[in-house]
Amino acid sequence: MPTRSDPWPNGTPCWVDVSVPDLEAAKAFYGAVLGWSSFADTGEDFGHYTLCQADGHTVAAIGPLQFEGQPSSWTVYVASDDANGTAKLITDNGGTVLVAPMEVPGSGTMVVAQDPQGAAFGVWQAAGMNGAEAYMEPGSLAWTDVRSSDPDGAHAFYSAVFGYRFEPMEGAPEDYQLIHFTGARDSEPVGGIGGMMGAPEGTPSHWVSYFSVADADASAAAATEGGGSLPGEPMDTPFGRMVPITDPFGATFFAVGPPPSA
Repeated sequence: MPTRSDPWPNGTPCWVDVSVPDLEAAKAFYGAVLGWSSFADTGEDFGHYTLCQADGHTVAAIGPLQFEGQPSSWTVYVASDDANGTAKLITDNGGTVLVAPMEVPGSGTMVVAQDPQGAAFGVWQAAGMNGAEAYMEPGSLAWTDVRSSDPDGAHAFYSAVFGYRFEPMEGAPEDYQLIHFTGARDSEPVGGIGGMMGAPEGTPSHWVSYFSVADADASAAAATEGGGSLPGEPMDTPFGRMVPITDPFGATFFAVGPPPSA
């Protein structure tokens, strides 16, 4: 299993969490759909933020909604070596800081922001808690991308804030590009960015989380049995069979099966 015990490099999506109105129901749903095997409640002082494990590794978290009317959603956190500096770059380049740099004792510093197109994301500076401990394995994060109403504007913003560069992806929509680090010509992509990709009219710009699963169709069946829904049909791709899933509270993500070569 690919694992990580050191802080994630600056600019790398390193952590995800989902905000829900019912923690117990969410644990049951995601346990069945993504195979999460255990859950650790961090306690009342931390708002019962609950760490989720797959095969003994912490891979994501479930937290309660923070204010009335807040929609349930997944948040992607991007690693930063300097959360305060990243927050300044966000505002200097037309973004909005929703939660100013906030220290989480013993863990790190968090920022929550929106890009100029309105897509929300987090920033995480590790100091004890690095982020996801496993990736690209069942139950863990496999990929993230940005769906933007203005891909060119999003390119300019994320390049200025995180040092990204962008390359076309063969077979993808024309406006979808892979995210690489500037100057790292041989680096693996760390995510993708593109247009709204067929989302219903009026859908705001947003980040998307993709999770590896052993069997995408089994995860889809578990999702519908658990009160979720499928906003689209499962599809076969060169990277594995993918299915979009909306949990019972309205948060949407993708489950991705093993690639055909596996």
